Amino acid sequence: MTTTAMAGKVFGLQRGSTLIVALIMLVLLTLVAVSAINSTSDSFQMVANAQFREEATAAAQQAIENVISNTNFQTVAPVPQNIDVNNDGIPDYTVTFAPAPTCLSATPVVAGAPGVPAVCASSIGTVCYWTLWDIRASVNDTRTGASIALHQGIRTIAGLNAAVASCGI
Repeated sequence: MTTTAMAGKVFGLQRGSTLIVALIMLVLLTLVAVSAINSTSDSFQMVANAQFREEATAAAQQAIENVISNTNFQTVAPVPQNIDVNNDGIPDYTVTFAPAPTCLSATPVVAGAPGVPAVCASSIGTVCYWTLWDIRASVNDTRTGASIALHQGIRTIAGLNAAVASCGI
């Protein structure tokens, strides 16, 4: 038998193997591509969740700052606030305060101490109190159902009437 005849017999046995190897490689490449797509979509979802958490926390912080910048929170429950995080003129998140801010403690101020306003000095005794408050803000995303809750503690001076009404002195 000549070399050419032997080569023809060997190649004749291997005719379908190239197709099978090519199909196996194609299936493997398809699995790798599908895995990469799934991994990318999972990563995208994690980034979107992290972005929501950061934006919602910023919205809650801004709403709490709005509330504590006015001492009315000591006697009147704050109303829900619409916060525009990206400054496009459209509210992005609604922040609610439930339960209402709670006075945790009240202690008399020492007249003349640092940070105590002069109006707190009185001949009749203590008229101002250091009050410690817990403010809870909640942000809910109606589109996704995601939510965060944020607690903020603040210490502020309250007059005698507010301290009596809110802290039960």
